[in-house]
Formats: sequence, C-alpha cells, structure tokens
Amino acid sequence: MKGSAALAPTLVEATRAVARVASGRSLAEERTAPRGAVLDLVHGTLRAYGRVQAVVRALSLRGEPEELVQALLWCSVYALDSRRYADYTVVDQAVRACTLLERWSAKGYVNGLLRSLLRQRSSMDERLRADPQARYQHPAWWIDAVRAAYPQCWEEVLAAGNSHPPMALRVNRRRASASEYAGRLAAAGIAARHLGAEALLLDHPVPVERLPGFMEGEVSVQDAGAQRAARCLELASGQRVLDACAAPGGKSAHLLETADVALTALDIVAERCARIAQNLERLGLSASVRAADCTRLESWWDGVPFERILADVPCSSSGVVRRHPDVKWLRRQSDVAAFATRQAAIVDALWRVLAPNGKLLYVTCSVFPQENEELVESFVAHTAGAHRPPLADGEPAQWLPGPQRDGFYYAVIQKQA
Repeated sequence: MKGSAALAPTLVEATRAVARVASGRSLAEERTAPRGAVLDLVHGTLRAYGRVQAVVRALSLRGEPEELVQALLWCSVYALDSRRYADYTVVDQAVRACTLLERWSAKGYVNGLLRSLLRQRSSMDERLRADPQARYQHPAWWIDAVRAAYPQCWEEVLAAGNSHPPMALRVNRRRASASEYAGRLAAAGIAARHLGAEALLLDHPVPVERLPGFMEGEVSVQDAGAQRAARCLELASGQRVLDACAAPGGKSAHLLETADVALTALDIVAERCARIAQNLERLGLSASVRAADCTRLESWWDGVPFERILADVPCSSSGVVRRHPDVKWLRRQSDVAAFATRQAAIVDALWRVLAPNGKLLYVTCSVFPQENEELVESFVAHTAGAHRPPLADGEPAQWLPGPQRDGFYYAVIQKQA
C-alpha cells in the first residue's frame, strides 16, 4: 500500500485533467500529457467513470458540486476503490487537495462524502447494480450497441474496455528473431511469451527505456492485434504499397520490416508525419512520407497504381478504449455514423488508385459493425470488380479485445482484373 506524501498534489493534477475531459476535451489535446502516478489516477478514474459518477450522485446530499470539486471526488472515489492507499490517507489527502485547488469551503463536504462512502461501501455495489453505466462503466448507448452486436459475449467486451491494456512488442525481423530477442528480455529480467512470429507479450508493462535495443531499432511497442496488418497484406518484394492513414507509423514500419517494398505513407496532419519519419529513422527504414488527405488524389497521387493499400481508417477507437479511456465518454452515438461516412469516402478514393489484382486491406480499431462488416459488405456489393477473399491468416475479420490484444477489424478487398 502506497504512502501519502505525494497523493494530494497527484489528486490535484488528476482532478484538473478529469475536469477537462468532463468539459468535453480529449486527453490527446493536452500540451503536457499526464504521466506516472497522475496518469494512472486519471486513466483509472476514467475507466471507472460511470461508477464514480454514480457514487458521488448517490452520496451527495446538497446537489451537484461545482466542476473541480466533483472531479476531485471522482478521483478520490477511484483511489479508494483501487485499494492502493489506506482509506484514511485518501480522505485526508483529498481534503488537503481542496486547499491546493483553492476550494477551501468544500473541505467539509469532501470529507463527509468520502467518509459516508466508507461506511456504505459494502452496500454501494448493490445500490448501483440497476444503473448500467455504473455497472459496466460505459455510456448507455455504447452498452446497447455492444450487446446488440455480440449478444453472447457483450459483457466480456465491455469488461475488456475497463481493463489495463497488455503491452506487446514487435521484434524487427531485420535485426533479430523473436526467440533471440526473448532471450535478451529474459537476461534483462523481463518476462515475456510469444504471440505469433514477431510478437512478444510482456507479463508486466515496462518503460521503453528498459527494453534492450529499443533506441537501436531492434524492437517496437505495438499491440498484437495491430501486428496482423502485415500478414494480411501478403507483401512481396518490389511491390508498390500505400499506407493511406499512416500515423504514428507502427504499421508502416512493420510493412517495411516484412518485405522490401516501395512504401508511400500519408497522413492528413503534418505534425503526425514528422512522428512517422522519426519512427522509421529509429528502425533504420525509409519511405516516402507525405502530409496529404488520401481522398484528395490530385494533391498527392502520381498516377501509378498501388499493388497493396493499407487503409487503417479513422474510427471510433471502441476496440482500444482501455488505452484511451476518455474516448468512451467523449464519443456520441452519432459519431459512429459520421465515422462510417468518412471511412466509406476513403475506401471509394483508394479504390481508384488500386492496381488490377491488387489488394486493399481495410482496418479499424473498432468493435462496432457499422464501421466494419456492414461498411465492407456494402462496398463489395455495390462496387464492380470488388471481391472479398479470405484473410491470409485464416482468422475471423473481427478480433475482440481480450487479455492478449486489443480489438481490431480486418478485411481484404481485391480488385479483379
């Protein structure tokens, strides 16, 4: 159990970050992203957001508190639920945080509500069981969508979205084999197991600085689900390949590690293109990286078709929400349809630059069929010359999030000659 020395300042920083999310701002917009204990508290609070909100509502006897006090209570409730600190420590440090936040008048209220929770802790779960958002810790519309799509396992999908994400590595096959690198990890005291040809799953996450050869390009951090792209594209040396929505560059790098292809990597945001270039440089790889909207062909395409296209399209991120727990509370139901419209426009544009017999790999990190199966089936049904061969790895198109990987969707669409 952790000590109390730094908890009040940590609560203050986490409170401010969570309050900004509550006002509609993404954590990705933060100039200085939360780190360390603050990040842990922020992510934990947001993963349990439905519950901590319901707890504060249930125990607040004077109406809804003002924004910062409310966010402080949410973070404090999560800290109590996490059992990482002694109960008295959380209550004491939350009251001290009121002073640091200049909310002196809220000290008694914060103290009273948290002590009330401690007295009622054993009955609280039963009280909240009838509230789906508190029980499953997702928005109601999200719960309904997942239940409709996966009636046999919807609760497991939601539970995965509340869990801590796994940390998987992709070994650069140009530098070492997965077996060789696993030996280096073991020598460094880092336990890992194999997941496929190049993927290793760590028993416990570690900072990248601890990974042997990371800065030298021997390994990258990449979810095992994301590593599926290179296998499904069936690359061969000399092919002309497009990664149409490439940032931050993990899949681009994997394609180049897999085969000697001529790769063009696009992203609509110039700053993200700089990150692609940095990642490729670390790994000793090269590609043509351009800032461009892949749907505006006149701004970037030279008229020569591509034999392989990776369309890792913008999506709801519903399959990776445990890595970005603010997303599930910032998304709206209407966003899914908006993403599907954008995704369809991207596929329509990229189809025009795909060579005869070429393959387009459509990828999302979503679990919503509207962005996945429904969109692909509609495109194939209405597009002359489009057909959908089986995936090269023999696996289903939809991978749901679980202990070993995040949720991803993959579909190959081939252009008949």
